[in-house]
Order: sequence, then C-alpha cells, then structure tokens
Amino acid sequence: MHRLFVPPEQLHASGRIRLTPEQARHLGTVLRLKPGEEIEVFDGKGARFRAWLEDAPELDAAVLRLAEPLPEGPLRAVDVTLVQALAKGEKMELIVQKATELGAARIVPLSSERAVVRLDAERGGSKAERWRRVAQEAARQCGRADVPRIDEPLGWDGVLRLLRDEPGRRGLLLDPEAAGGAALRLGAASRGARRVLIAVGPEGGFSAEERARAESGGMIPVSLGPLVLRTETAGLAALSVVLHVHGELG
Repeated sequence: MHRLFVPPEQLHASGRIRLTPEQARHLGTVLRLKPGEEIEVFDGKGARFRAWLEDAPELDAAVLRLAEPLPEGPLRAVDVTLVQALAKGEKMELIVQKATELGAARIVPLSSERAVVRLDAERGGSKAERWRRVAQEAARQCGRADVPRIDEPLGWDGVLRLLRDEPGRRGLLLDPEAAGGAALRLGAASRGARRVLIAVGPEGGFSAEERARAESGGMIPVSLGPLVLRTETAGLAALSVVLHVHGELG
C-alpha cells in the first residue's frame, strides 16, 4: 500500500485532510492514484490510518478521508540517539536516510573540532529542515510510522546536556583510539541499556580534548573493532550493532 506522511497538525477532527499542493502532486502525479484508491497515512509520531483519496475538481484541491486507525507497531527494545559529527557533501543526507531506515529514534548533528563542515545558525537551521524531509521520506519508504527527531547542529555542551537531562541514557563514544585488544566493544557496552546515545566523530576522529571532555561527562569510550571506518560507515555500523544486540536487527 502507498504511504503518505501527514504531520499531526494537519490531521483534522472531521477525518478529512486537505492536502498541500506538494502532497497532492505526489499522490496524483508521482503515484498516479485515482479517487477512491486506498493509502496509508502516518503522522511521524507512531500513528497510522487507512485513508481514501476523494474526488476533486482539481489536483490542488485534493482531499483524503481518514478511516479507522491501524494497529501500532511493537515497542522497540532500545531507543538510540545517534550523535553524528557533521560530514561534507551529501554524506549527512545519506546518514540521516539510512539511520532512519535502521530505526534511530533521534539524530543529532555534532559540530566537532575536526569536522570540515562549519554551519552558522541560519545555515544549520536550513540544513536541519532538509534532513527532516529526508527522514520523513525514508520513514515513508521503509514503513516506519514514526520519524526520528532531527536536531539542529549542537556542540559538545548540547550533547552532554542531553545526557544530563536523561540520566538513564547510556552515552557511548565511538573512538578508534580505543581499538586495542583490551578496548571495550560497542556491543558489550550497550547490552542491558534501554536508552543509548552513540557519538561518532568526523573523518579525523575526535580530538584528545573532546575525548577527555566526553569521558568527564560520563561517556564510555568504545570500539567497533580493529578497522578504521569512514564517518558515514561508522555511525550506521554502530547503530546496527546496538540494534542487533537488543534483537531489533538480525
């Protein structure tokens, strides 16, 4: 069944949704749906509904009529926040897309010391809006009813504040410098934690000062193994490992 993201504020108590021109074009032009055809609507917060496309004189006046809500999916065994150092080019969009497909609950772009990308507040806000659209589309395609929260870029102050505000969330610092034989592996470090935060550095890794600051903030340095992965690979691999340990993948 085709799916459409409709934010909660667009859902109407009458059960009829007036589509935006963009949504109407997607249903009518891209999917070529006809009046009376069924579609699944999801609100990005976990709710799903059956809906039908009503007849309309013009595409831009298209309306969906909601029917009964669909069953909610099972509760996830682990809630993962992925803190990802800003990556250049289209790598951040790839990370957001794939992390959404894998099941990340929240994605926090990190302005780290060695990151090549630098964003001021205005550009950071516009980039975050773009990443949110990427996440919404990825959720639509992979069948998620919820969309991960995408923050505007934060510094270390913001990341460590997240951990202080959620004392039950285990903070794990992915650190290639900890890849020796005695290093704690990510899978073992995440076992038994229902809420996890994984911080992934840029291509050049975290600086010594950043590692020390993260550890002083309660984060545990962990390793994925002896190989050094690119930043866009490391975050997705780390997310996959944690989800596998908790039975969400594999």
